[in-house]
Amino acid sequence: METSARIFLAGAGPGSADLLTVGLARLLARADIVLHDSLIGPDVLALARPGAELVDVGKRCGGKAHPQAEICRLLVEAGQSGALVLRLKGGDPMIFGRATEEMEALRAAGLDFEVVPGITAAAAAAAALAASLTKRDVSRAVHFLAAHGSEGGLPPHDWAALAAAGGTLAVYMGVRTLPMLAEKLMAAGMAPDMPAAAVENVSLPAQRIWRATLRTLPAILAGAAPSGPVLLLIGAALA
Repeated sequence: METSARIFLAGAGPGSADLLTVGLARLLARADIVLHDSLIGPDVLALARPGAELVDVGKRCGGKAHPQAEICRLLVEAGQSGALVLRLKGGDPMIFGRATEEMEALRAAGLDFEVVPGITAAAAAAAALAASLTKRDVSRAVHFLAAHGSEGGLPPHDWAALAAAGGTLAVYMGVRTLPMLAEKLMAAGMAPDMPAAAVENVSLPAQRIWRATLRTLPAILAGAAPSGPVLLLIGAALA
């Protein structure tokens, strides 16, 4: 990776160290400071350079969390030290990774940075299900949704537009709000028997998969009580 940057915002993929990009693996072997999410697993962190400073700045729903302002402050301080800094996020940093706030903080401090993409959970979940997110004449679009807003509830999406769009919905952070999400989509006209699936701990040994319909998936997940991160997929392409 030929670059003059000393700060990198990078995606570690859905969990498995096998799904890291070659570029990220090289950065892990060089970085002086790694500011990482809590969901970054030990197999990934084990690839860091011996002696590198590993700092957990993660956010976990329902648990202890570092405020985003504090993460930005730590990132800027690390960058100003002149060290090679790796801000390591799960999945892809540009999909629900709060990269915007961190990039703005770095720009405001006059610090150069580079973004290194990663495999997002939706792509890994589709692979786990052996179900394409798109399908000719069935699903020509994929919609990435956050089902947990900054206010703590279900964000106010345009449910009628989503129900009518006819593509695949990839829903992040949706376990707690799934019953309400399903109700909103069905009220907006989406068929109750629309294929739906959930994948917990995608790509990891503890991965679990549930296949259901839009109507039945909330109750199934409530009974399964997943404790790891879950990616939801909804759409006719899953049939």
